[in-house]
Amino acid sequence: MAADDEFASFYAGTFARLVGQLSLVTGNRHEAEDAVQEAFARASIRWSRLRHYDVPEAWVRRVAFNLAINGIRHRRRGLAALLRLGPPPPAPAVDVADVALADALATLALGQRQALVLHYLIGMPLQEVAAALGVPLGTVKVRLHRGRRALAALLREGEVRSRRG
Repeated sequence: MAADDEFASFYAGTFARLVGQLSLVTGNRHEAEDAVQEAFARASIRWSRLRHYDVPEAWVRRVAFNLAINGIRHRRRGLAALLRLGPPPPAPAVDVADVALADALATLALGQRQALVLHYLIGMPLQEVAAALGVPLGTVKVRLHRGRRALAALLREGEVRSRRG
């Protein structure tokens, strides 16, 4: 049997069992699936060596357990940091105009969106936008021009739709 076929067979025969075992440890099936999947990805790289182990499943289980434990530790540290910081400040109320702007921006090309947000919403000068995006100043100007034009058209369409609706 070829090594790839052998690994595929090993994976198919042990994945569900390992997820079940790890789910009982973590208490979360999604986290267990992620850890087992990552452990199998690591095993696939080492398969030429692992295939000769008496129980390669034990290696994958150990790696998955370690990944899950590290994930739990990481979340605990994050939770402890959040508790030290205290409750977050209240979020401002969402303005319908902000939602319309965000929706319209999402339809633009990435370069236009980046230029518009950096220049108009963050307030970066054009030279800084060009440096941040790693493009010439002329490219930033073109993206801003095209982005403003497209954004204006999209927002006008939204006004017309909202008046009808």
